Amino acid sequence: MYTQNPKNEIVSAVKKLRKTTKGKGRHFLTAKEGAGMTEAGRKAYNKETGGNLKAPQPGGGPRRTSYCARSKGQMEMHNINCSKTPDKRICAARRRWKC
Repeated sequence: MYTQNPKNEIVSAVKKLRKTTKGKGRHFLTAKEGAGMTEAGRKAYNKETGGNLKAPQPGGGPRRTSYCARSKGQMEMHNINCSKTPDKRICAARRRWKC
């Protein structure tokens, strides 16, 4: 879902939903908590965009396999080494998904 601002630029609905990792009603977990979206964040995103985001699947399954492969590619693309920088969000999320 896209909206137009006064300058006739297309703005993604995701940018409208962007919330902080602090305070009541936050939409994202901090890196120390494992990164990713909170339940409230997923509900808000799904409501706004008509999406179907689901909670992490650390127990196994096709979504976990797909996420782990995709996030490994992101780490390689950005030259991130989790043994050197374990506090990065991507590293925390991969730990949460048990990659």
